[in-house]
Amino acid sequence: MNLGSKFIPLDKSIHDRDLFDCGEKELNLFLKTKVAKHMKVGISNTLVIASDTLLENRKHPISAFYIVTPSLIERKTLPAPLAKKLPHYPVPVFLIAQLAVDKKYQGKKLGQITLIKALEFLWAINQQMPAYAVVVDCLNEVVEKFYAKFGFEVLDTVNEKVKMYIPMKTVGELF
Repeated sequence: MNLGSKFIPLDKSIHDRDLFDCGEKELNLFLKTKVAKHMKVGISNTLVIASDTLLENRKHPISAFYIVTPSLIERKTLPAPLAKKLPHYPVPVFLIAQLAVDKKYQGKKLGQITLIKALEFLWAINQQMPAYAVVVDCLNEVVEKFYAKFGFEVLDTVNEKVKMYIPMKTVGELF
């Protein structure tokens, strides 16, 4: 199976969501049942990279995806040195709400590529609609370590899940 050449918006008519399995039940279910609805009502955007293989249902299996949406953070959740530079009202950020790679492609750097493409996508949006940072929610410690390798820092812990962030200024240095 060869991958497509770029990430494109999810399209239910050409992308098979049912076969996707990243090993995390919560992410698999979200992709299958929620993302198309969220895109339709305009609350998030899901981008996928699919295999060029055509399945019997005339769709392409998804190899990896990321979901982005605008969000806000409270100044008080940031480390003190950063917080004092920001206004006292909620600060706009971009949220990578989900990012996952099918098990068939794990261990082949596709997670890293997916994150870079998500950051690149958000950096382009930031040129028109600025945000302070990119925030991610970590499902577990493995995910937290993944993001930490790329410069994300702990922002907060909510319901035992760690939120991490990387300032947009840092993302800009990448691109």
